[in-house]
Amino acid sequence: MRTITPTRSEPMALDLLGGDPSAPALVTPAGSVDYGELADRIGARRAELGAGRRLVFLAGSNTVDTVVTYLAALSAGHPLLFVAPDGGAADLDDLVARYAPDVIVRARAGEGAEIEDRGEGSHHRFHPELALLASTSGSTGSPKLVRLSRGNVLANARSIAEYLRLGQDDRAATTLPPHYCYGLSVVNSHLVAGGSLLLSDRSVVEPEFWAEFDAGRATSIAGVPYTYELLESTGLLARPHPTLRAVTQAGGRLEPERVRRLARLGRERGFEFVVMYGQTEATARMAYLPPEHAESAAGSIGRPVPGGRFRIDETVGGGEPGEGELVYSGPNVMMGYAEAPADLARGPELAELRTGDLARRRADGFYEITGRLSRFVKAFGLRIDLDRLERMLAGEGVEARAVGVDDRLAVFVREERSVARTADAVAAATGLPVHAFDVHAIAEFPRTSNGKPDHAALRAHATLLRAADAAVGGAEPRAGGGSSRSDATRVTPRELRDVYAELLGRPDATPEDSFTSLGGDSLNYVELVLRLESRLGAVPADWPGRSIRDLAGGPDEPPRRAAAEPADDARSAAPDGRSRRRRFARVETSVVLRALAILLIVATHADVVQLQGGAHLLLAVAGFNLARFRLAGAGPERADGRADRMRRVRGLLRSARTVAVPAVLWVGGVALVAGTYDPATVALSNWLVAPYDDGWSDQWHLWFLEALVWAIVVVAAVIAVPPLDSFERRRPFGFAAVVLGAALALRYLVSGGVTAGSPLHYALPGVAWLIALGWLIARSSTTRTRLVATGAVLVTVPGFFGDPAREAIVIVGLGLLVWAGSLPVPAFAVRAIGTVATASLFVYLTHWQVYPPIEEVSPPLAIVASFAVGISAWWLWNRAAARIAARPLSRGARAVPAR
Repeated sequence: MRTITPTRSEPMALDLLGGDPSAPALVTPAGSVDYGELADRIGARRAELGAGRRLVFLAGSNTVDTVVTYLAALSAGHPLLFVAPDGGAADLDDLVARYAPDVIVRARAGEGAEIEDRGEGSHHRFHPELALLASTSGSTGSPKLVRLSRGNVLANARSIAEYLRLGQDDRAATTLPPHYCYGLSVVNSHLVAGGSLLLSDRSVVEPEFWAEFDAGRATSIAGVPYTYELLESTGLLARPHPTLRAVTQAGGRLEPERVRRLARLGRERGFEFVVMYGQTEATARMAYLPPEHAESAAGSIGRPVPGGRFRIDETVGGGEPGEGELVYSGPNVMMGYAEAPADLARGPELAELRTGDLARRRADGFYEITGRLSRFVKAFGLRIDLDRLERMLAGEGVEARAVGVDDRLAVFVREERSVARTADAVAAATGLPVHAFDVHAIAEFPRTSNGKPDHAALRAHATLLRAADAAVGGAEPRAGGGSSRSDATRVTPRELRDVYAELLGRPDATPEDSFTSLGGDSLNYVELVLRLESRLGAVPADWPGRSIRDLAGGPDEPPRRAAAEPADDARSAAPDGRSRRRRFARVETSVVLRALAILLIVATHADVVQLQGGAHLLLAVAGFNLARFRLAGAGPERADGRADRMRRVRGLLRSARTVAVPAVLWVGGVALVAGTYDPATVALSNWLVAPYDDGWSDQWHLWFLEALVWAIVVVAAVIAVPPLDSFERRRPFGFAAVVLGAALALRYLVSGGVTAGSPLHYALPGVAWLIALGWLIARSSTTRTRLVATGAVLVTVPGFFGDPAREAIVIVGLGLLVWAGSLPVPAFAVRAIGTVATASLFVYLTHWQVYPPIEEVSPPLAIVASFAVGISAWWLWNRAAARIAARPLSRGARAVPAR
């Protein structure tokens, strides 16, 4: 290690402008800025940043003002740190408190630059060569920063320009943020080569991005592995783009087969595909794979960039012969790290960079990454290579992420049904007993802001799940599914985030997320709402769309309760100071209505009572939950409009599948054994073919499920239409009102508004309005809209059945849904209510075969049996779903070398 301590701090200008004054430098849909004008803007911004050398923090995206400020700071010798514009105020505050910048610039699209001058001059001392500070992870919250010199930046920019053969005709679309070293290297290399930049903050999966790309005659894009996963799934890259000449990839390993596919696509479409490798500590790039070798050498990182060198330290890593830590040297190796302001005066401290990656040199002379030093876990005395384990599982068709927590292995998959067979494969591959590691299912693999796998989030989630498992046996009995705590104990946003992460399988959840933004649905919300109510008391009716932080009451406030409503927690303080159990707890209204409706359905069918209307009420509650869980929380169209729309459509179709699959299997089995149902009924399509004039028959048993499944499919088709999806986002209540109007028109068209008796009152055209009415109620968030929804209930329900008692049940239930966010219930019944509500689909599905033979003996017993069978079927289905594809991944799976 060598250290250079400066005795003075003089500005060291860094000029990256390599183009002719009249040549375009920055291009936007609104126009272009040539190099001459850019130089003028840089000069003006230099004056605004102040005299002398100053520490500049820049929060900006891919805008003209961001680029101008960045280049002005470099040309004036101001050390600069890029901060993600959406990185969070807390992260920026932490960095400001630690490093005390002299200037903070916020460059916003269309709003120019806001410059906060925090005092004249600077109280910092800088090394003469210091030019840039960068985060090691892409997260701007880390106090550990990489110190980059002007020589580092210039050498790497020229090196990249050389091996990509950049010139004045090259124009890169800014597909990556500038605070990410890869994105910044695109800026540096194109400007130093005299090329230009097409500035855009759009996502590459937006058709609008590619329209701007083609109109702006851009020649290249850059992306991380996730970028190309998205592009392959949309097919946008495969479309003709006449000016596209280069596609580059870095930021993580891309699967060899995908590299080959992209290289072949490039050969067909006329662009080169260049795989690259780098780290922030080397300014950006250390290696590249020449595009002519992309297919033959897929999986390798290629050769060192011009001016750089690699060596393999075989004394590190304990790998195969020829394998060891990859060590890089070159003029782009950082000066060192900074963890405090005093470090900004330190000089270059590294002669070479130890990458932390394990690698080998192949026979063709290219280098290949084989693992990561930190990506090992030692369990039961065995050293497990996590990267190799992931690759082995991928080869068997299972996408997985593996992390180590202390000395324990945790593996994550994205489907519950893959858990069992993944566990078998991991045991076979590693030699570990099954109790020595964990396999979990999660909804999505978390990623960092740069699109890389977020192993830290997975480790935190694995720790949380282990802690939850450990607490099951020794925890105090819980009322309402939550931990007992006094009213005075505040629930923090972090605690609630952990509950969401655990129950929804989303380790990437943040306090700013909500139930809807995390993809929750009617199958997992019951347990979550019970946990929330046990911790917070009453929760607002719109809790699924509220952020976790808002529900917790923010960072300093106590938890919020319903207005003018005492908390009916399961426990409270007795006069002697000991806790005593209260008689009542509050449960969300829709949960209570689901449980009550299915109870009325079964009790009425078993002739214990004659209180009809439960099924129609349950249908409206289903529409209410459909709107909350599958159509809420999206807000105005985001930049990534198409992808977001398709996520909504896929979520709706998953909901339809969740209902349809168990229904078809059960009804099909009954049809085979007893011959009770026709094929159309098995296919949930009886309403399409049944003669309505024949009256009620057994084929109408499943009318409720038929209506629900087909209604969801219709809604998915509507949302798939961009203008309609956009209308629903902008005017959610208005859109719901239009849907209700259309459904009512259909009701009166097919039934003429007559009262019950005809099966038309159970077919989708006759009952779709109830789902739409529940949708409208879900969108009623103000007093005015609630009054409108109440009026809709009072106008549409009376007269539908011709039975005032039946209509009253529906009206009262929907009235509670409109005005009561939660209802008081006996505390001892909370868990039972939650279980019945969650299992209501299976109770409805199976009770047709359970109660008839038993009601002849004992109608009450028929009710008990119907719920026992339905709840058992629900329990078995959930567990069978995880094992339905259970089989060893490979009987001959080779063990991962354990050293």
